[in-house]
Amino acid sequence: MGYKTILTVLTNANQQKQLDSAVAMTRREDAHLDVFCMGVDHTQSGYYYAGASAYVFQESIDKAVAAAGELEEKVRDRLDPEDIRWSVDSAVAQVGGLSTLVGMRARYSDLVVLNRPYGEGAPADAEAVTEAALFEGAAPVLIVPDELKEPSARRFMIAWNQSNEALAAVRRALPLLIAAESVEITVIDPSPSGARRRSDPGGALCQMLTRHGVKAEISVLARTLPLISDILNRRATEIGADMLVMGAYGHSRFREAILGGATRNMLEKAQVPVLMAR
Repeated sequence: MGYKTILTVLTNANQQKQLDSAVAMTRREDAHLDVFCMGVDHTQSGYYYAGASAYVFQESIDKAVAAAGELEEKVRDRLDPEDIRWSVDSAVAQVGGLSTLVGMRARYSDLVVLNRPYGEGAPADAEAVTEAALFEGAAPVLIVPDELKEPSARRFMIAWNQSNEALAAVRRALPLLIAAESVEITVIDPSPSGARRRSDPGGALCQMLTRHGVKAEISVLARTLPLISDILNRRATEIGADMLVMGAYGHSRFREAILGGATRNMLEKAQVPVLMAR
């Protein structure tokens, strides 16, 4: 079992590091890289004088088509010297149709490689692309803070909270976890009550992973910081983790957008690559 099809979605010519990360991950997994270049039409109807909408829409679509074609050409030039299997395709979508289009591509991929959707330099459509891959595509997404030059499989960390989303992420990450030298199951401030709680937090997961040949151990941490994401980032630094595995959006996207949450914060502040799934 492994990742045989890896997808990355580009909407901007400045996403060179994301493409490089996808290439590095594809080479590590001996997989096929699918690059999807998108031209996005951001035109909003209802803001023009009568009769002007058709002309504005057509002009915007033409610009999006040209941008997608130019981006595809640049990607082909970048990938021509590479020794991996790859393919490039392009399409144009309005903002409202972006999620469906990305979701259809991600659905048939084993792994989607993207950069952080928030922060300096992030494209305007990065958030929509990330959420489309997770929700509409139901695919695991590897979020790379900067650039994944040489993907390492030495030390992994699992953010474990007994949720369905966390378990889905672990199952999707199994090919990487099996190849890792060590895996820490990190449990933060476990509740002593609840139908799914045990006297040994993380014990059932550790047993499952061990039977797969994963070298797993458990660490139970107190909640010493207000944000779970800060505790995870600090722990990842302490143990020298190469990658973090966690469930995505245990709460609704709306709630996390307004009130914050571990997923939203990690998408912005992750210091190591994060494999998310739900």
